[in-house]
Amino acid sequence: MIRTFRTLTPLVALLATPAAAGDFDTQMSDFLDANVRSWAADPVIVKAVTAQNAETAGYDQARIDELDTTWRAQVGSADTSLIDPVITGPVADFLRGQMDAMGGQVTEIILMDARGLNVATSAVTSDYWQGDEEKHSMTYAVGPDGVHFGDIEFDESTQTYQAQISFTITDPASGAPIGAMTVAVDGDAFL
Repeated sequence: MIRTFRTLTPLVALLATPAAAGDFDTQMSDFLDANVRSWAADPVIVKAVTAQNAETAGYDQARIDELDTTWRAQVGSADTSLIDPVITGPVADFLRGQMDAMGGQVTEIILMDARGLNVATSAVTSDYWQGDEEKHSMTYAVGPDGVHFGDIEFDESTQTYQAQISFTITDPASGAPIGAMTVAVDGDAFL
């Protein structure tokens, strides 16, 4: 509880003025460019998103909703057959390796396909479909340059105050959008 109070007090002061909010966006943009974009274009990421896009391209909203409902039911249960492939394997390991390299500044990573479905995550997320959230609708749907900075909020899954930096993942060969990624950063990283 003490950490929470310490985190919120400077945050409220930081975001109290419009100029400070602009500085916050600049800091997040700088963090994205300096620390994330290079590994987000890694072939392991591009290959995984491209492969899942081939699998999910024909999914209608009913199928997406069914998968999302299944995921939510599996969170915390014995049957995690939908969740396990997303949080294990080379792509999820790669994401966790990037988190480890950031020394605690990154608290969560979500890699999404063109439909907004999880391709790989650093840990279990509360839902499988991100397509109805700004992390996908303000990035992939916008195009290759789509970027969205979220507010600092308390995240139940990571138990930290974090801000989400979301951006479009593109095919390096064509420059076409293929998915999106959200990198959650500890709120203290920007204070």
